[in-house]
Amino acid sequence: MAVKPNVTPLDIEATFEEEGLDARALITRTDTKGIITFASKAYRDMTKYSKDELIGKPHSIVRHPLMPEAAFRDMWETIQKGHHWEGMVRNLRKDGKYYWVIVQIDPINENGEIVYEKPDEIAGYVAVRREPSREEIQEADKLYRQMRKAELYAKTNLKDWEKEVLKQL
Repeated sequence: MAVKPNVTPLDIEATFEEEGLDARALITRTDTKGIITFASKAYRDMTKYSKDELIGKPHSIVRHPLMPEAAFRDMWETIQKGHHWEGMVRNLRKDGKYYWVIVQIDPINENGEIVYEKPDEIAGYVAVRREPSREEIQEADKLYRQMRKAELYAKTNLKDWEKEVLKQL
């Protein structure tokens, strides 16, 4: 389910290079409900949220309204079964800028160890992100805009913020 953004999205991209994060992975951990329990300094630097603003909050705090709901549905279905998930994500920063990442998510147990295909042992998830290439971004942006547009057209009662998203597509 899509959520209304916490901040007003700007059509301005932020890159790893601009943020001084070349070749640095952005790492978070969440509980089984997607509540953030750890956020690396690189992740905080990119998102512009402080540690206190992230810990204890749903990971959807950085969800960009142009991201298709289907991507997150697939992600949750995959990781809850105890499988590895990888995908492209456009995220929304606290300052309204967006950034693209390739994220890899794995289920972890109470000790922080990765546990595949053992749903009963899952205590949370670890996500590691890296910067995608410009070609990967262009491809994902085109596909995700089409998907999101179709999702919004399929809804019968759009919220006002969703109508604004549709105008951008």
